[in-house]
Amino acid sequence: MKKLLLLFLTVSLLVFISACSNDAEGEEPEEDTSGEEQQTDENSENEDTNEAEATNEKVEAVFWHAMSGGGQESIEAIVDNFNQSQDQYTIIPEFQGSYEEALTKFRSVGGTEDAPAIIQTFEVGTKYMIDSGFIEPVQSFIDQEGYDINQLEENILNYYTVDDQLYSMPFNSSTPVMLYNKDAFEEAGLDPEDPPQTFEEIKEAAEKLTVKDGDNTERYGFSILNYGWFIEELIATQGGLFVNNDNGRSEEATEAVFNGEEGLRVFQLIDEMNKAGTYGNFGSNWDDIRAAFQTENTAMYLDSSAGVAGTVENAPFEVGVAYIPFSEEAERNGVIIGGASLWMSNGIEEEKQQAAWEFMKFLQTPESQAKWHIDTGYFAINPAAYDEEIVQERWEEFPQLKVTVDQLQETKPSYATQGALISVFPEARQQVVTAMENVLQGTDPQEALDQAAEETNRVIEQANRANE
Repeated sequence: MKKLLLLFLTVSLLVFISACSNDAEGEEPEEDTSGEEQQTDENSENEDTNEAEATNEKVEAVFWHAMSGGGQESIEAIVDNFNQSQDQYTIIPEFQGSYEEALTKFRSVGGTEDAPAIIQTFEVGTKYMIDSGFIEPVQSFIDQEGYDINQLEENILNYYTVDDQLYSMPFNSSTPVMLYNKDAFEEAGLDPEDPPQTFEEIKEAAEKLTVKDGDNTERYGFSILNYGWFIEELIATQGGLFVNNDNGRSEEATEAVFNGEEGLRVFQLIDEMNKAGTYGNFGSNWDDIRAAFQTENTAMYLDSSAGVAGTVENAPFEVGVAYIPFSEEAERNGVIIGGASLWMSNGIEEEKQQAAWEFMKFLQTPESQAKWHIDTGYFAINPAAYDEEIVQERWEEFPQLKVTVDQLQETKPSYATQGALISVFPEARQQVVTAMENVLQGTDPQEALDQAAEETNRVIEQANRANE
């Protein structure tokens, strides 16, 4: 039954968008015995030589990650800094493609000596990783060493903490923010320094920002990527939950509740603005909605905090950054962390686990986190990094980045902002995306949400039954 559950959960995690991957087997380099001159009893002598060399070698630990482009360059530089900072361990970073591709590969070696010491997994894979039995909670090393976890960002740690145990070390962490065209605000008679905060204010501002030429809309007022993450965030900032049993945190989740009043308010906002012609639907591709903003086809949209610097640099107008909007019928609660974390394998040599732990600690130092933040736009897991000179200089150039940090740090810790814990999260997100698309095609918001919740309940039930 356990194998059936793992197979079911693995398949469900393959729903998301995939990316290119480079195969990496994580094999250690062969010993160099070219200096051997005597041929008598060669095998025995080589074995002795190898054993002697091994005592002086660093422990090698493989790190599977899914970062490409600038993220890959940055993490490889940090790994290099770690490897040169001490003489006991060598971390070997290996790109495995998308999160889904990396997780599929991990599934085939998890729990064995062939598993990587560290694997990066997206946040919605948290429940799967815990249930897999293939990982060693980092809490084990925290307790053993007395590591001061209070130095790290509480609102990031909360997501990966289950039953007071930190299971993985946060890595690339982000939240959504609202980006807006300050020049368009001025043209529309809106204050560019006072962006809308509530759903109603978004609707009113969008009406003024929308530009039409006959039946053609040249600029929409507001847009949201067709991606379930944003709906989860807009529900959570109202204090709403995604699934029952405290978002699956107090007990196993048994049903979706995102079709409650908080979710309905979000879908009603989209529905009303779409019918009014002020909402731009640019699909589910991140590049498309970012291009729409930079070409002034939409004046406001939601994006990841990690994408802020790039958008500010590339836009031909001044870009403003604001907190995500919330319903005036609720209080602002804040945001759920997104991104990915680093998990430690079990079933491998203890010295490789120790190497993984030492690297994880190095990664959380202010110096490492400062570099990571300015290179990628992801949050610094250790807030002390924001005091580093390179970060202060970056914030002077891009003051918008501080807005993303402020929103995170002002988040109220709760089950809502801690995020949902379900093993079939990818499928649930896809159901929400389908519901969004249906609303944009004219389906009643409550009906669309109820259909999505019903399908989510079905896969939750299947997963729970398989785990019995």
